[in-house]
Order: sequence, then structure tokens, then C-alpha cells
Amino acid sequence: MAESTIPRHRFLATVSGRPVDRPAVASATSVATTEAMERCGASFPDAHLDPALMARLAAFATVDAGYDGIMPLFSVVTESAALGAKVDWGQFDIMPAITEPLWREPEDIAVPDDFEQRESMAVALEALRRLRAEYPHLAIIGKTFGPWSLSFHLFGVENVLVMTLEEPEKLKRIFAGVMEISIHSAIAQVRAGADALCLGDHCSRDMCSPATYREFLFPLHQEMARRVPCPVILHACGETADRIDLFADTTLSCFHYDTRVPAQTAARLAGGKIALMGGVSNIESLLPGDEARIAADVRAAMDAGVNIIGPECAVPLNTGMRSLRAITEAVSL
Repeated sequence: MAESTIPRHRFLATVSGRPVDRPAVASATSVATTEAMERCGASFPDAHLDPALMARLAAFATVDAGYDGIMPLFSVVTESAALGAKVDWGQFDIMPAITEPLWREPEDIAVPDDFEQRESMAVALEALRRLRAEYPHLAIIGKTFGPWSLSFHLFGVENVLVMTLEEPEKLKRIFAGVMEISIHSAIAQVRAGADALCLGDHCSRDMCSPATYREFLFPLHQEMARRVPCPVILHACGETADRIDLFADTTLSCFHYDTRVPAQTAARLAGGKIALMGGVSNIESLLPGDEARIAADVRAAMDAGVNIIGPECAVPLNTGMRSLRAITEAVSL
């Protein structure tokens, strides 16, 4: 018997690999677009720092597209900003960015007592609460960053990469400390109403070898899978075919994959041990609005058994909303 066709139930079933009437349609990353901002009256950068605007923009973009879930944390800076990192909050068509590293040593890592009350975290948590109350039939998806990505944000990309070679034990202490921040954020978001969490950890081939992943991150992802009290969706941009089998062994619930890995390849490597999300190319399909190409991407993902169909990553801000709706229409054919 298939799971209920209520969108929230469909999403929660598919993220756990259980049978449903059709694949869910959702994204663990942002689907906010400038078109959505103009149409709903909630725009960047204000939507990063006002919970009502954040919830309105997230809901407008995903409900208009017919998705089964809503993910309102658009940027990559939520936790870092709450910890005290300097942030450029961007513009209408530019995402926020951290402007300089916050810490240098493992001993610098500290979570302030008011972490959840600091502006960026408080906004995210209130947006999740509002969405949970207003859309009980949809899945609400939170987002945190894992040890690899969050350490990039807090210690600097170059510094982290150098430490993988020159100071690996120091880096392991940093990762262990940063992981506690990720878990703290994740649990707070679950309490606020999140049904599932995106774990952004960009440990793809361009910056992290399989051996580095196995040594530094694999045990931490296993620990996060145990300690975060909801399904966790690992998101990693880029080519990951040489480590999907490792992701599958973490016991994380789902992997949100980049289409540089073909759907059939991703499914074969996942081996049924981890659900898959994604399948639709941002650059080749969604951004140009090529509906035939979108439908072809969807068919390939469905044929491969991808559990949750959607964009491969945060969509470019100038993506047309018609492209997002075309995914749902192709899944429903």
C-alpha cells in the first residue's frame, strides 16, 4: 500500500525510501528567484533578516511550483552570522557572503548562550515556525552546514585545505567542534517545526578526495545521522560519483546530488541504501527554461528511481518560475 498522497507524508516517505504514489517534488536548497521576489513582495536582502518575508518568499516559490516541501533558509550564512562572522547581506540579485574568517584555532570555537536568539538564527527559526503553522500539509525543510563547509565559512577555505595536508589532527579538532554547532542548529530547527534537514557539506571531488572524506568527514556524518532527530539530506555540489557509496554507508537519509553525476549512476552507487534527491540541471534546463529538457531530466531521474525530483542545487536567482513548475508537471504526467 502506497503512503498517503498528502504532500508532507509523500515527502517523508520518499526521503526514507518508502513506496509512494509518485516521487516527491522538492528541493533541499533555495528555489527563491527574482521573479518570485517581485511577485510576492518579499525580496533579498530583507528576506534574509525578516521572518515574515522569509516565510512568504519560500512559500510563494514552492507552493506556486506545486512542490511537496518548503525550504526557507536561502543563504549559507545563518549559523556563521549568529556566531559573529562578518557578513555582506548581498542585494536583490546577490546572495549573502561571509567577508572574512572568524576563527583561527580549535580553541576559538564557542557557541554563545544566546545563539538561537541572535538575529540570523532567530529569523530562521521563526520562519520555520510560521511555515509549520500555515502549511501543515507540506513538508518543512530546514538547513544546516556540516563540518567541511561550516569550517570553510568560519576558518577560511584556504586555511582548511592547507590543514588537511599540514595539520590534520588540528583540523579534526576543528571539525569536531564545528559539528557541535551544526547539530545545535539542526536540533533547534527541528524544535521549530522542520520535518527534515538539509546538511550542506560541499565535499565533492574538486576540494576533497575520497580518502580525505573517509578520514575526516565520514565518521562525523555518521554521528550527525545518529544525533539529529529527523531525516538528514546531505547536499554536496559537484562531481561525487567516487564517494556516493561512502555517503550511502553513513546512514544519512538522503543525498541531494549534482547532475554532473547521471541519475542512473547515482542510483547504482547509492545501492538502495540512501534515498536520492535532485535530477534536474540548473544551467542546462531550468535557467534557459527549456521545458523539453526539464521533462527529459525528470524522466531520466524517475527511470533511475530517484526518490525526490527537483533542482540539483540552489537555483540561479534569474531562473523563471515557469521552469520550477515544469518539474512538477513532468513528474505528474
